[in-house]
Amino acid sequence: MNTEFTLRSNGFDLSTAQNRIGRLQPNHPNEPIESLRNSLKTQGYLWLKGILPRDEVLALRARYFERMAETGIVDARSSHQDGLYSGKRDTSGRGTHLLMEFVRTAAFEAFCFHPIIWQFYEKLMSGDVYLHKRKIVRHTYPGEEKTTDAHYDLIYLRGGTDSVLSSWIPLGDIPLEMGGLVYLEGADAFGRKMEADFSARAVDLSPAERIAAYNKHMSASGGIGKDLAALADRYDTRWLVADYEAGDMVIHTAYMIHAATQNNSRDNRMRLSTDIRYQRIRDEIDARWVNHWSMEDML
Repeated sequence: MNTEFTLRSNGFDLSTAQNRIGRLQPNHPNEPIESLRNSLKTQGYLWLKGILPRDEVLALRARYFERMAETGIVDARSSHQDGLYSGKRDTSGRGTHLLMEFVRTAAFEAFCFHPIIWQFYEKLMSGDVYLHKRKIVRHTYPGEEKTTDAHYDLIYLRGGTDSVLSSWIPLGDIPLEMGGLVYLEGADAFGRKMEADFSARAVDLSPAERIAAYNKHMSASGGIGKDLAALADRYDTRWLVADYEAGDMVIHTAYMIHAATQNNSRDNRMRLSTDIRYQRIRDEIDARWVNHWSMEDML
């Protein structure tokens, strides 16, 4: 698979390992639900193309960068929907305050409770569902070297059911050059084995330590690794990449290993996304996720 730019993650080059890169397989939201359940079980993910109204996704993107404009990170000559980077980072801390406000707004909450989303989850999970209150929004600057490490979500959700599902929603078009999430092919099985190994070693830990992402059996970040090519070599598999569009939604299991790559936007566009989590209402809920996201919650 050839690219016109370098796929990087946390300073490590993935583009040189062409045999370790593949393409994410899309799903149509209107496929029979049993077919979608089977795809989720076998792949560890569903990439639902165009499931959400594109105009509503772009409106939320514009709303976000309109709020962030006062920090100086948005190019004043661009539209808020474009979200072009000014080249200036926010050093005042104001951006963090605005971000914590944004995830609590009625507009963002309404988007996460979009009928299309919760009704799809009700079909997928065959019953009433619960949306975790802790919901995350991330913007990523062009050229920013630090990206999300490889990890599986249960590391941060061990206090509840392992049947929780994550939705990663690109808020705007995110072609491959802008990074976005990448998934380790076949890695739901790898994540399950890792978690089983962790559980076996965690018998000496207290209940609080056992569910923590950061303890003596885990890395300092809770992640699995930063060098994605080396991780693909270790498991003899590939990282699956995609050109995402506004309106798409990716669902993945709590064991599916994933990471993010660097934003190399040639248009100087900031990447924006949200990740939210649904589960069956009757399953155990991780108490740490029933509060709004804050930078101090250590998750």
